[in-house]
Amino acid sequence: MSDSKNSKPIALEARLAPLRTKPSHYPEPFFSRMAKRAKRPLGDPFGLKNFGVNLTTLGPGGESALLHRHSKQDEFVYILDGNPTLVSDDTETVLHPGMCAGFPANGAAHQLVNRTERDVVYLEIGDRTPGDAGSYPKDDIQAVLGADGQWRFAHKDGRPY
Repeated sequence: MSDSKNSKPIALEARLAPLRTKPSHYPEPFFSRMAKRAKRPLGDPFGLKNFGVNLTTLGPGGESALLHRHSKQDEFVYILDGNPTLVSDDTETVLHPGMCAGFPANGAAHQLVNRTERDVVYLEIGDRTPGDAGSYPKDDIQAVLGADGQWRFAHKDGRPY
């Protein structure tokens, strides 16, 4: 359904939203680890700029992201279907539909991993604070969000990928 004053919809069926055109922004060797993840951006079709919302599906063996934390961005996930494992710095928790988790900026590193034989579906919500950076405690990668909204990746010693 579209608003006649502009071409943006006022509502849409989330499961029919277009998939993100690029499955991951990570460089290799990390890009291929995201092959079992499919994101449907839900805020972008409405022109939302201050926060992002994705309907994300993780196939069996899939990862939501590398284990990471943000310097400025808060994140929130809400599980719709399946039983992902929430991996954080020092704990693992199996989640189920109806559960949610939140990750404040500079908090615990986190990721979801699908260790089951069926798809996991969840909503992920995060703000788009300028100057955000991502740190990855288990991988040789660091990230900075550029003024253009694009992530820039480098090794931990500063060499670019």
